Amino acid sequence: MEKPALEVQLKTLPNNPGVYQYFDKNGKILYVGKAKNLKKRVSSYFNKKHDSHRTGVMVKKIHEIRHIVVESETDALLLENNLIKKHQPRFNVMLKDDKTYPWICIKNERFPRVFPTRKLIKDGSEYYGPFTSFKTVNTLLDLIKGLYKLRTCNYDLAEDKIRDGKYKICLEYHLGNCEGPCEGFQSEEEYNRNIEAIRQIVKGNFKDSLQRFRNQMKEHAEKMEFEDAQRIKNKIDVLENYQSKSTVVNPKINNVDVYSVVSDEGYGYVNFLQLSHGAIIRSHTIEMKKKLDESDRELLELAIVEIRQRFNSNSKEIYVPFKVDVGEDIRITVPKLGDKKKIVDLSVRNAKYFRQERFKQMKIVDPDRHVNRVMAQMKEDLRLSQEPRHIECFDNSNIQGTNPVAACVVFKNAKPSKKDYRKFNIKTVEGPDDFASMEEVVFRRYKRLLNEGEELPQLIIVDGGKGQLSSGVKALETLGLRGKIAIIGIAKRLEEIFYPGDPIPLYLDKKSETLKIIQQLRNEAHRFGITFHRNKRSKTALNTELEEIAGIGEKTVVELLKHFRSLKRVKEASRDDLAEVIGSAKAAIIHNHYHQE
Repeated sequence: MEKPALEVQLKTLPNNPGVYQYFDKNGKILYVGKAKNLKKRVSSYFNKKHDSHRTGVMVKKIHEIRHIVVESETDALLLENNLIKKHQPRFNVMLKDDKTYPWICIKNERFPRVFPTRKLIKDGSEYYGPFTSFKTVNTLLDLIKGLYKLRTCNYDLAEDKIRDGKYKICLEYHLGNCEGPCEGFQSEEEYNRNIEAIRQIVKGNFKDSLQRFRNQMKEHAEKMEFEDAQRIKNKIDVLENYQSKSTVVNPKINNVDVYSVVSDEGYGYVNFLQLSHGAIIRSHTIEMKKKLDESDRELLELAIVEIRQRFNSNSKEIYVPFKVDVGEDIRITVPKLGDKKKIVDLSVRNAKYFRQERFKQMKIVDPDRHVNRVMAQMKEDLRLSQEPRHIECFDNSNIQGTNPVAACVVFKNAKPSKKDYRKFNIKTVEGPDDFASMEEVVFRRYKRLLNEGEELPQLIIVDGGKGQLSSGVKALETLGLRGKIAIIGIAKRLEEIFYPGDPIPLYLDKKSETLKIIQQLRNEAHRFGITFHRNKRSKTALNTELEEIAGIGEKTVVELLKHFRSLKRVKEASRDDLAEVIGSAKAAIIHNHYHQE
């Protein structure tokens, strides 16, 4: 049977919560989404012009819409997440994290062993985790082994086998790491008390173990067993030290998940902190690749459902930086101040650090992706119509109007292209007039590029405020390029970005990559221009001093400097040395000038 037209499919959608799926003409799944109201949400894709190019492309490919009605939004969230994982649709957010994580297992056996594992076996054993790295697991197990003596052998320590003397104590007993339950040297009741204490430590509750050790220390001290008391005190110190490193919030905060998100044009980074008894017992950040123009809220909602499933979280409350919709059973808290706000800020900081690390790694292993991300970010930050792959920056240099020059530096794909740098001697301006100088060099630069058929930049930056910017705009107008090339000015004092015809400047985040690249351009233009200016000024000063000597012309000066390399050596040269270069008559004039006395 032929599929009905999309208009018909849209009209027959229900107004209930549910999950929708888009398919192309070949029956391949394009996208999975959730909605409070299926009809409204799905219709919105076809009723408006999309800002995101990728969304527009997807909508054009949609040939069939399928939907699944569910009882509540919570069910919709879970079903959406499962379908995305199952089908991996082309246009859905991609979770770039498919590792298996380690757990701590308390084995289901008499005198249970405690060990790390990546496999969950349904044999009645207890599994705590998953943990985000083996480093965390090993740190925790080292702590446990330092506090409690546990067996590491895999013997079946059944009561009758121990009674019949089937096993003998091993080296671990003699090293003091095990109490020897295999020969009945430790009772099952005492061993299980240790296991219960370990359960609490793994959950992040150190209170019971600390109290138990303090009581033991007191008992040993009262019996004058000071060595034993000191041994217990060392355990207390180890436990308190570990606890102090873990505890970052109010101990009253218990069984809470904390989530936060930071994102850029192409990716979102969601951090998850799990809190128990005021301690962070888990921290993990996932990277999510955007396929459409997903908002931070959409990314966070998807990540919360995924992370809670992956890490088996059953906490009834979560802290987030803004309101999210993840079902009715979870209490959402958006803290504004105090300990709760601090923990959300910590989560945001973790997400930002993770993002920075990914950027550093990306520069090394995938430079193209790094450049694409930076370009997309600059386009958004500077409100440009296209990515600024080719940027040119101008700077004027003069001292009290002498030797006015200008420099143009070129960046391609956010990197200096030094072969394209250009320097200009100001020809039409008398005196120190920065505005007129800027107009001249911008005009000359782009008149030449137009005449030679060279590619034009997507962005021009002029070093200076509204005055210099207006001069640059005037030059572009004369050439008929106004509106064809974006042009902005950057004022030095407050790093203000000015746009043509807009008196109110744009202030970029001081830590943003966009501002850093603009500053790099400005500083490079200044360096290049000032070097050219100094060289020209020095050369002029040298030439002027020698040319002031009566009877000495420009050609003679050039010959002298070419041979002696500096004015100082010319002054110190003998008459014979000078004569070898410029002849005896001129040599006599210069020698007499510097040795009159």
